[in-house]
Amino acid sequence: MASSSSPPAAMEVGESTNWTELPPELTSAILHRLGAIEILENAQKVCRSWRRVCKDPSMWRKIDMHNLGDLDDMDYNLEIMCRHAVDRSQGGLVDIGIWYFGTVDLLNYIAHRSSNLRSLRLIRCSQITDDGFVEAVVKLPLEELELSYCSFSVESLRVVGQCCLNMKTLKLNKHPQKENDDDALAIAETMPKLRHLQLCGNRLSDTGLNAILDNCSNLEHLDLRRCFNVNLVGDLQKRCFESVKVVRHPNDSIHDIDIGSSEDEDPYDFSDIDLMSGDDDFEGYYDFSGASDFSDYDQFDF
Repeated sequence: MASSSSPPAAMEVGESTNWTELPPELTSAILHRLGAIEILENAQKVCRSWRRVCKDPSMWRKIDMHNLGDLDDMDYNLEIMCRHAVDRSQGGLVDIGIWYFGTVDLLNYIAHRSSNLRSLRLIRCSQITDDGFVEAVVKLPLEELELSYCSFSVESLRVVGQCCLNMKTLKLNKHPQKENDDDALAIAETMPKLRHLQLCGNRLSDTGLNAILDNCSNLEHLDLRRCFNVNLVGDLQKRCFESVKVVRHPNDSIHDIDIGSSEDEDPYDFSDIDLMSGDDDFEGYYDFSGASDFSDYDQFDF
């Protein structure tokens, strides 16, 4: 017997979607495309339903603090905002990325509250010292680490390798400099389980590359873009392609690498949504008592 229920009516031309009435799981999937800054500054302010989704700890298992580095032009404190995001994870944080504003205090704050952290990305965080970096990182069960355009010493890199025994992914991107194999030798000595290694702009030579191939037998992806001290031809090239599934050459394009330029496009491509929708439920609703230890966080939370 055919069903008597009629199919849902097709959306009329020009009819708009009410974003505030989406199911929570769909709203969460959409908001996960945003970075933490956009969620705290905009998305959570749309309506009650979005606010509830944004407060769910599952939204904060991964925190992306991507910004363009124009810290002096911002009306908010990114470090306080990042701490608040970590608080919202309630210990469930597994992945965090920080651009430009990282400090030793922030890194230790994250380490003390995120015992499950598996992936840490620091990009252009020049304020973090070697000692502070090591102090925080040795407490974490990291499997993925990115240190792009930072100034950490090879000794710090070696300590990380010795303490994080399950390191599987390392991104150590730099600006091209004169030949030096210290990084490569430290990686070869302390990170034998690596599967993904990105060394864009690193100073390693053929000697350093051979050391990595000798000791990191699980490598599947090796990125040598802008490693101009490596002569990837002949026997060395053959060895790379026989032992590693994917190899990026020194002269390959770097268009897909985020180097933190102020000219970078918005990676979320989600800015066309009118987050401040003027919903009647918005004004005067939000209660953030107990959400954070920081009394000056009112500039972000309503």
